Amino acid sequence: MSEETVKTEGTATATETSGTSESRAATPEAPTAPSHQSETPKRHLRKTRIGQVVSNKMEKTIVVAVVRRVPHAKFGKIVKRTKKLYAHDEHNQCEVGDLVRVQETKPLSRLKRWQLVEVLKH
Repeated sequence: MSEETVKTEGTATATETSGTSESRAATPEAPTAPSHQSETPKRHLRKTRIGQVVSNKMEKTIVVAVVRRVPHAKFGKIVKRTKKLYAHDEHNQCEVGDLVRVQETKPLSRLKRWQLVEVLKH
């Protein structure tokens, strides 16, 4: 028979107590990996986009043009793709031409799926 002793580093070693040559293989426990997750759950993060206000004619609603630069599928040249987002502006504080940050939200109307977070530049 053999007896296991654990060193201070946490590794197990086998020491023989009797005259037999059999020794049990030390079965190390599965190391616990440090958790690399942040405290906020990943599934509740909302998309944010930065764009320019192109219209503020509606009541509490702005239209924001978001420009993405993507490579062309066939030729590889960088081309601009523009998407118009309808965002909720509670205090009607935005003017045409403002640079704003909008955040994804639950559907507020037929087209509105975004809300104003902050005005970056007037």
